[in-house]
Amino acid sequence: MADVSSLNEFWKSIAPGERIFERGQLVGLPDPARRYLEYAIAPGTRLASAIRLRMQGQIKLRRWLPFTAEQVIGWKRGMIWRATVRMHGIPIRGFDRLINGEGEMQWKILGLLPLVSAAGPDITRSAAGRVAAETVWLPSVLCHEEVTWTAPDSSHAQAHLTVESESVELSFGINGTGQLESVTLKRWGNPEGGAYHYADFGGFAEREGTFDGYTIPTQLRIGWYPGTERFESEGEFFRCQIDHAEFR
Repeated sequence: MADVSSLNEFWKSIAPGERIFERGQLVGLPDPARRYLEYAIAPGTRLASAIRLRMQGQIKLRRWLPFTAEQVIGWKRGMIWRATVRMHGIPIRGFDRLINGEGEMQWKILGLLPLVSAAGPDITRSAAGRVAAETVWLPSVLCHEEVTWTAPDSSHAQAHLTVESESVELSFGINGTGQLESVTLKRWGNPEGGAYHYADFGGFAEREGTFDGYTIPTQLRIGWYPGTERFESEGEFFRCQIDHAEFR
């Protein structure tokens, strides 16, 4: 069970980043990618290898329910998202995680009665896509040499990277100043409830904040089928607000 202590232990086990960000490191990148990273990371900032977040918001489980959560994302280490969701005032506690190359979900009513327990290759592949998308909160990893960039036009940049053997192409919508507006990708999942397959997934940034030299989205709407009418009617399932971020 991913309780507070294991989340803390995971955070402490991640070695801090050592490199310092300088804009000269972005020479050769397509203009939208360079513009985004220059906006997101202040010169002289240590390129972090992990982030710890506190958040709140709403998650859609047939209807919108409030949640509070903590999350740790460690690049090439995985992530733990630990949350409490309240349904009719009753707490549902649990976690989603990707640790040691294995994805898992466990949720219990009152922290005792099993509600959801899932693991296996499909859960792992889906979790890998999630971690890739959440680089919007850890843009330092997008400066790594193994991440390659292309730009189809002046307002979009595509990052090509691998998470747990899952090859991912992230498409970032970026405005003229470099501010992030959206992120989309093909993510392994089963939004219709049937067999797993690749489906359009992503989110829209509605507010941002600056922490320790990083400017990241602090209010997002996330779900399946972004940019279509299906996002509004059936795809959107997660709305979050970041209250605090700490980099390591």
